[in-house]
Formats: sequence, structure tokens, C-alpha cells
Amino acid sequence: MSARTRVLVATAVPAERDAVAGAFPGTAEEVRLPGATLLRTDGGCDLLAAGVGPALAAASTATALTAAALEGTPYGLVVSAGIGGGFQPEAPVGSLVVADAITAADLGAETPDGFLPVTDLGFGTVTHLPPSSLVREAVEATGARPGTVLTVSTVTGTATRAAALRTRHPGALAEGMEGFGVAEAAAAHGVPVLEIRAVSNPVGPRDRAAWRVGDALAALTGAFGKLAPALESWNTHDD
Repeated sequence: MSARTRVLVATAVPAERDAVAGAFPGTAEEVRLPGATLLRTDGGCDLLAAGVGPALAAASTATALTAAALEGTPYGLVVSAGIGGGFQPEAPVGSLVVADAITAADLGAETPDGFLPVTDLGFGTVTHLPPSSLVREAVEATGARPGTVLTVSTVTGTATRAAALRTRHPGALAEGMEGFGVAEAAAAHGVPVLEIRAVSNPVGPRDRAAWRVGDALAALTGAFGKLAPALESWNTHDD
């Protein structure tokens, strides 16, 4: 990745976007887009609060990618970033996870014999693979754990569903609600994608008292403080 490559960081909500912005010194400029607002930092990253869920995240990310392409200044990398649930004990609260696979966990069909992903139905895709060299550099820079990050439309709230997800996706370390949507938009534009999650709560029975959102947002800020040099030095020829 050259110094001129533009990076788009897509989060779900403004609190996550602002946490990422905290890693970049200086004043961020607001850029209005249809249905979304970018923060353009002095560190070379544009930050987008893309919305909650894979559909809105995909639409907002696609809008930003299209606007940049039409301006003649396309992005060279998209990063899906935010907080999320961690599968225990591999991804404890407060830890970081970098996706080596971004998988839509509930995109498919329920059958009497169990869940079938859309790929088994003969169409679509359920997984996007970030560049392996970038995953390695992000892990080395941040101390994150590499693994599958699941994208769900309904946050897991029971032990039964958590166990079912781990059975179907044994490499899963975390779940979020936007990564696959962001990855779909990036893929449509031929742009590589990365996903990083700071764990705010265990995946399993819903217990808001056990959530540590503030700690996870602080971890996200710290991660991007370390990740920025890796983003600047990585290039697509490394894979």
C-alpha cells in the first residue's frame, strides 16, 4: 500500500467512529454524503459511521466507495471496525480480534436437517477473506488474535445459539453486525477489506451488566494507534 492509498474505516455507530478518531491527532473534517457523514482525519483515514446491521453498513460503505471513485480518488483499503461479542474463553472481554475470515453466520435457510448457508443452496457467498499479509501485520501491531468474525443480524443472546454457532464455525472468535456488509461493498468495488473487533461482552446469555463497552472502545482507540503504521506500510503486492 503506497502513502497515497486512501483508507476507509467503517464503524456501526458514532461512538465507535469517535473511538477510532481518537487515535489520529488533529482536527477531523466533516464530509457530507447521501445518507452518511465522513470524518476525514489528518492521518489519511476517512471514518464512516455506516449504521447498524449488514444491510445499512453495506449501503453506506458502497456510497462512500462510489463517491470516492467518482471523484477520481478511490479507496485502496476498507476496514470494518467496532466492538462486538467474543467467544469464550478464546476472546475474553477487552481483547482484540482481527478477522482472517468475515462470515455471514445466518445467511441461508433453516431445514429439518439444520441450517444451510446460501452457498449450499447454490448461490451467493458467505465468507470474505482479508489479505493474509495484512492480517498478519495487524495481529503483530495490535496483539490481536486472528480468527473468524461472524456477522449476524440478531445478536446472540442464549447459550444454545452460541453453541450452535461454534459448532458451525469452529474457528469463530467474535461476532458483530456489520463486517460482512462492509466486505460485500468492498468486494463490489474490488477493494481489499480488513475487520477488527474489540470485545465488549461474551457471546452467549444476554447480560448487559457484564458488558464493558467503555473498555472496548478504549481498546479500539489503542488498536488504531498501533494499526495506522501497518496500514500505511502494507501494499497489495504482499499477497
